[in-house]
Amino acid sequence: MTPFPFGPSLLFCPADRPERYAKAADRSDAVILDLEDAVAPGARTAAREALLATRLDPARTVVRVNAVGTPDFALDCAALARTDYRTVMLAKTESPEQLDAVRRELGQVAVVALLETALGVVSALEIARTPGVSALMWGAEDLLASLGGTSSRGPDGAYRAVALQARSQGLLAAGAAGIAAVDAVYVDIADVRGLTEEAADAAASGFAAKACIHPGQVAAVRSAFAPDEQEVERARALLAAAEHQGGVFVHEGRMVDEPILRHARSVVARARD
Repeated sequence: MTPFPFGPSLLFCPADRPERYAKAADRSDAVILDLEDAVAPGARTAAREALLATRLDPARTVVRVNAVGTPDFALDCAALARTDYRTVMLAKTESPEQLDAVRRELGQVAVVALLETALGVVSALEIARTPGVSALMWGAEDLLASLGGTSSRGPDGAYRAVALQARSQGLLAAGAAGIAAVDAVYVDIADVRGLTEEAADAAASGFAAKACIHPGQVAAVRSAFAPDEQEVERARALLAAAEHQGGVFVHEGRMVDEPILRHARSVVARARD
């Protein structure tokens, strides 16, 4: 698995709001400067100018560009090429050919491929295996819109079946390709409990990070991805016991084999992060 270069909380920031850049970077593990959905079409020229005028740490910055085939894509890339930023999030990724277009415009950059259309989701594995792709992320609301739907969640707040399938398909494709997966944003900013539960599920399922749309969501995401002390102690005790065992063994009444040990190693690794 290719190591994910960022921590678990990625915070979107509209690229036309440069006064927010530093605050977003300070409050998250990495900031996503957004030239796409967070910026009105008429403000995108100003957003690109702000991107050039306001510098952040390239090691903790991602820039989301508009989809290949849109008038803004080439303009976004032209601006981005004049910066030191080397991680790009490609909106509405649907094919390896679109990723080739990114390389033609920007050279060797790391790409977070955003799966937010039906075609993108069903092409997830092919996209994940494309050279230069460092992570997959999925987007629920754009996906449902591409299907002609009206909402990714039911009245109880849980994802509809098609959204859950897309979430799982992106995660599995990323895992099969040995790259990271990033979970979608949680749009109900006031629902901290729901965010915490969803982020905890993302961490337990194998996502490397979860994107945020508000600084107030960062703490909940970080907390959900960080294992508690008891969980870490249990994992370390299990790994210590395994040093004196061969093959399958029983620990505290539970059968332990290699997959269980890998779970424990993941917990310890997250604690170090």
